Amino acid sequence: MTQLIEFLSELFYNIRILDFIDIAIVAFAFHKIIGLIKETRAEQLIKGIIFLLLATQLSEWLGLYTINWILKNTMTMGVIALLVVFQPELRRALEHIGRSRFFSKGLIEKQKAEPHKVIDEIIKAVQMLSKNKTGALIVMERETGLGDVIETGIKMDAIVSGELLLNIFIPNTPLHDGAMIIREDRIKASGCFLPLTENPNLSKQVGTRHRAGLGITENSDAVVVVVSEETGVISMAVEGKLSRYLDIQSLRQILVNMLSEKEPKPLQFNLFKWRNKND
Repeated sequence: MTQLIEFLSELFYNIRILDFIDIAIVAFAFHKIIGLIKETRAEQLIKGIIFLLLATQLSEWLGLYTINWILKNTMTMGVIALLVVFQPELRRALEHIGRSRFFSKGLIEKQKAEPHKVIDEIIKAVQMLSKNKTGALIVMERETGLGDVIETGIKMDAIVSGELLLNIFIPNTPLHDGAMIIREDRIKASGCFLPLTENPNLSKQVGTRHRAGLGITENSDAVVVVVSEETGVISMAVEGKLSRYLDIQSLRQILVNMLSEKEPKPLQFNLFKWRNKND
């Protein structure tokens, strides 16, 4: 007992504050990684990798040299395969880091248009689209650039207005079936192609328009408003999650919360100078 107490005393005596910081950073990183892969295909793949690691170690302990050799070589070649298999998750993780406050608000100064007028115009159009059961797919760009998506559609560079949105989504017109991309207060393009979600747990009742809206939010921080052509139901997709059956007031409030800059940033770093944002 005395030896145990002496061991614990020596252990705690040798622990530094930096050790606690080190452990906290690793724990935070694992927490974020688990959050990124939760309820995705990567979650099942991680379970398979853990099983292979345990099987490799067990075969070594039991002296099963042939099995151990096969498993070790499989794991060695599997590193390259993992980069291919986990490509969507790795891309999403890197984009998540790139959208962090340090980069988006710190190193690069980005001027944003006043969102309330844009939101009012979108709400006005969505209300009519829902009433008339006209399908629509409206994508609002935030920090992640959607230039590659804009290239797939018809470039416009027009001021956002409710009347223009209604005209673009009129059925049987060239731009009706694609997605509209809004950057700040400008409609950058219409008729754009979006990646479809690969979420296997999505309801079969959700159509292609909703799957496309959900897919772009899995690869970016965009906010997407979807109006169903069959029912007129208003939905919103953000961060890979779909919210359906929204009313106009709920939609307005969510857009204000998502697109408005609420927290003041006292210091902002410009590539050429320091300045106080509140000046």
